[in-house]
Amino acid sequence: MAQRSIHYEAAFEDYLRGRGWPYVAVDETKKAIFGAASIKSFDFLVYSESGPNLLADVKGRKFPGKGRSWENWITNDDATGLAKWETVFGKGFLPVLVFAYWLQESPQRSPFADVHLYKKKHYAFVATPLTDYLSSARTRSKKWDTIAVPTRTFAKLTRDIASLL
Repeated sequence: MAQRSIHYEAAFEDYLRGRGWPYVAVDETKKAIFGAASIKSFDFLVYSESGPNLLADVKGRKFPGKGRSWENWITNDDATGLAKWETVFGKGFLPVLVFAYWLQESPQRSPFADVHLYKKKHYAFVATPLTDYLSSARTRSKKWDTIAVPTRTFAKLTRDIASLL
């Protein structure tokens, strides 16, 4: 397992390993450059046996508890970079946003069926293809150049990562 300073990504990597799914962790310290353009890196290339391979960008968020809003914002740079990676890799690769939620309450009180324990913290992971996310995204902050999907719509868009593999 790669040394990851971001606990959300480390927890997701542990989750992938625990399920035996083949993946490559992208070295976040190296910036990829194609021609004169720099592309924001994604976090994991997850290989699939039955569908497209996933170009996964992990977005870590705290999940405060039941009945609260699911934070799901991303930057426009996140979206642009992930879309560019799809063109670099080509057919057979699907850019996905993986939201890694660090549960702040007991996992039994969360709406997630699949909860992963990593270093005494509970996490839940949901994914959505980038195109699905973008089709419902709205500007969250012009100042910070962020977008988000309304909570109810986001809950319908997300799925278990296994369903994408």
